[in-house]
Amino acid sequence: MAGVGGGGKGKRDESGIGTAIDFVLSNAKVVLGVGGAAMLGIATLAVKRMYDRALSAPTSPTKVEQPGQRSWEEPSWLGSSPRLLSADMKATVSQSLQSLPTSSGASEPGCMRRAKGRGVVAQEELRRARKRLSLQEQLWAFFRQRVCIPGEEQASARRAALDICAELRVFLHAKLPDMPLREMYLSGSLYDDLQVVTADHAQLMVPLVLEKNLWSPVPGEDTIMKAPGFWLVRRENLEYFPRGSSYWDRCVVGGYLSAKAVLELFEKLVAGSMNWPAIGSVLDYVIRPVVPSQSLTLEVQYEADRRLYVDFLPLLALEDGVSLVAKPHRWAERHESLWRQSVRAEQTARLRALDQGDGGCRCLCLRVAKAVCKLDPALARLSSGQLTSALLLLSESQGDWAQEALADRFLQLLRALVGHLEAGRLPCALYPKIDLFCELTPEEVDELGYTLYCALSNPEGLLRIA
Repeated sequence: MAGVGGGGKGKRDESGIGTAIDFVLSNAKVVLGVGGAAMLGIATLAVKRMYDRALSAPTSPTKVEQPGQRSWEEPSWLGSSPRLLSADMKATVSQSLQSLPTSSGASEPGCMRRAKGRGVVAQEELRRARKRLSLQEQLWAFFRQRVCIPGEEQASARRAALDICAELRVFLHAKLPDMPLREMYLSGSLYDDLQVVTADHAQLMVPLVLEKNLWSPVPGEDTIMKAPGFWLVRRENLEYFPRGSSYWDRCVVGGYLSAKAVLELFEKLVAGSMNWPAIGSVLDYVIRPVVPSQSLTLEVQYEADRRLYVDFLPLLALEDGVSLVAKPHRWAERHESLWRQSVRAEQTARLRALDQGDGGCRCLCLRVAKAVCKLDPALARLSSGQLTSALLLLSESQGDWAQEALADRFLQLLRALVGHLEAGRLPCALYPKIDLFCELTPEEVDELGYTLYCALSNPEGLLRIA
C-alpha cells in the first residue's frame, strides 16, 4: 500500500475497515448461527476485496497494472488458493451483493419497521410467499421432468445388473472354488428407489469370509493415520497360524489386509480373465471394464442409448454390524490398506423411518438435491452420503417436513451445506466422529461454497428443466 498517495492514510483506512469487518465476522456466528455467518462472511469478504482493489488502484494514468492482477478479486474463502470465477458466477455474486440492504431502515428492528407501516411489511411478506410458491412449483416440475426415472428404465437396468451378477458368480465359483466368499448381492440407490435422472449405477457386493481368530479390525482413529470412517484389518496369531493359513494372506501388506491388494486380485480375475466380449454377445450387451478407475467398475451397454455402471465391491461384515468396503481412500497412495466404513444402508433406513413417521419430504428433498448435483458439474463432488447426512442433521433441528414445505426445506439444506463448508467439516449423522468432507481439497471446498452461496440468491437457476 506504500505506493498509494499518502501511504499512511491508505494503511489507516485499510486498518479501519479491516477492524470493522473482523468485528462483524467475529460476532456473526453468535447472532446468525453458522449458516448465516457463512453467507455474511462470503459477502463481506467480497466487499473488502473490492475495497482493497480500489485503494490499490494506480493514481497515475501512466501506471500500468501488473500482469496477472484482476480488477475484481474474489475472496479466498477458507484459506484456499484464489481461483478465477466464471462470468456467470461473478454476475451472480455481484447481483447478490447489490441486493444487500443499504437503507438506514434496513438495520432497524422488525418491530420498528412494522410500527412505521404495516402495509409495506404485508406487501413484503406477500412477495416472499409468492416467491416460495414459485420455487415450490418449479421444484415439483423439476422432480417430475428430471429427477424421476421411468419404471421401465429402472426394471431394464436391474435386469442387466442381475445378469452381470449371475455371470460373475458362476465364473468365480468355477475359477476359484476355494475362495471363501458369501453370496454376492446387488445394492445401491437403484434398489432403494433413490436413484435420479438416469438408471445408470449399481453396486455388486462381494462379502469375504475371514477367520475370526486370524483377523482383527482396528478403527482408523486408533491408528497413526487418525482416519475416522476408515479401518485397518490386522493379521493376528502368526506364531500359531503362519502366513498361508488363510486364503487372504496373499493380500496382506505390512501386517494388514490391504483393500487395494484385494481389489487388484479381483481385477485380475474380473477384468483380465473373463471373456466379456463373448459374454456380452450371449447377453446382447456390450461389456467392458472402466479404465482407469479407482475401483473395479464394469460399463454395460444394455440398450442402444442406455449404459449401466456396476461397481464390484469386496465387503467385510464385522460382528458389531459395521460394514467395510474396499473402496479406496481418495489419497490411496498413502492409505492403500484402509477399508472404508459403509454407512449408506443405515442412513437410508433412518431417512425412510423419519419420513414414514411424519409423512415427510426428506427422501423427496434428497432426490432433488442429488439430481441438482448430478446435473451441475460444479456440485459433482457432493455425494449422496454427504447430502443424506446433511438432511439427517437438518431433521434434528427442523420438525416440519410436510410436502408443502419442500421449497423451504430445500433452501435450508443449501444453507446448511454452506454452513458445513464454512466450518470445513460435515459430521456423519450416525457416526459424528466421521468427517464426510475429509477427502475434499481446500480448492474444492472453496468452489462448492461459492456455487451454493450463489445458488441461495437464485435457487431456480439450479433447476435445469429441459
